[in-house]
Amino acid sequence: MSLWQRTPDLEALNASLSNTIGEVLDIRFESFDDDSISASMAVDARTHQPYGLLHGGASVVLAETLGSMASYLCIDPERFYCVGLEVNANHLRGLRSGRVHAVARAVHLGRSTHVWDIRLHGDDGKPSCISRLTVAIVPLGEQPPGR
Repeated sequence: MSLWQRTPDLEALNASLSNTIGEVLDIRFESFDDDSISASMAVDARTHQPYGLLHGGASVVLAETLGSMASYLCIDPERFYCVGLEVNANHLRGLRSGRVHAVARAVHLGRSTHVWDIRLHGDDGKPSCISRLTVAIVPLGEQPPGR
């Protein structure tokens, strides 16, 4: 049984990144199955830090973009919206080129919070980052926590 409330439409998800940081960093939603969704991002001058390695902050942008969209696909958008509460990342290995790929899997899908495990790896399949994202599920018309 799938965790998605709506079947992910990869074309629509990619279109939703127009005029956002996701477009600037060339983030692309690529695939999904019953319990995960994946995306990738360019590793080039747009996402490098000064030493020519993938910037840790860019990895976090990919993780939060993917996890937030995963939460969105698990809620009723006519009643709720999703906002990131907390994100962390452990950077395991540097990448210099190609694409970084990410897979998000739910750890917890509660009434008011979702927690996602997001694993990033290079084109060679070797892990580059492990991230955890907590997302607040907020009723429409209410302010998100801490705002």
